[in-house]
Amino acid sequence: MEKPAINQYPIHELIKQRWSPVAFNNRPIEATKVASLLEAARWAASCFNEQPWSFIVATQDNSQEYNKLLSCLVEANQKWAKDAPLLILSVAKLTFEHNGKPNRHAWHDVGLALGNLTLQAQSFGLFVHQMAGFDGDKARSLYNIPQNYEPVTALAVGYPGNASQLAPDLAERQLSPRTRKPFSDFVFRDRWGESYL
Repeated sequence: MEKPAINQYPIHELIKQRWSPVAFNNRPIEATKVASLLEAARWAASCFNEQPWSFIVATQDNSQEYNKLLSCLVEANQKWAKDAPLLILSVAKLTFEHNGKPNRHAWHDVGLALGNLTLQAQSFGLFVHQMAGFDGDKARSLYNIPQNYEPVTALAVGYPGNASQLAPDLAERQLSPRTRKPFSDFVFRDRWGESYL
C-alpha cells in the first residue's frame, strides 16, 4: 500500500513515499540489508563526531532475542509490531566521550542516524515505524544499559503488510490519510509566529 506525501514543493521520492505503517509482512529481511540500514545510521552527522547512538537489534529468526525486545514495547504496539521481522531499540549516550560533559544534542544526533536508517530502508522497499511507546526502564534492566545512556526509540522494520491482517482499529489507522501542519505553523521569519512561507 502506498500513501505518498501530498507535498507543496518538490521533495525526494524516498521522502515522499516514507510513512509509518502498522501492517508488516513477516518475510525475513536479508542480513545484508539489515547491515546496510545500520551502515546508513553509522554515517549520520553528529555533534563533535561523537556518534552517540547505539542499537539493540532483534530478528524473528531468533525468537528468544526477538521476544525479549518485543516485551519492552507497550501492549498496544506489541499487537502490530509482532509481525515486523526486525525490531531495533535506539539508545543515546548522554555524555561526551572527549570531556565527560552532558551532550544535550545526543537525542538529536540519534534522530539523524534514524533518519538515515529510515531512508535507506525506504530505498529497499522496507518501512520503518518508530515508537515512543516502550518501557525504557524495562529495556535498561533487560539489556544492562549503563546509566549515562538513555533508550530513545523503538523501531519496527519490515516489508509492507496488508490492512486485512489487522484488527479494525489498526486497519483504520493503516488506511487513514497522512497529514502535516501548514508551513505557517512552524516556519518563521523576523519574529516568532511570522510565517516565512
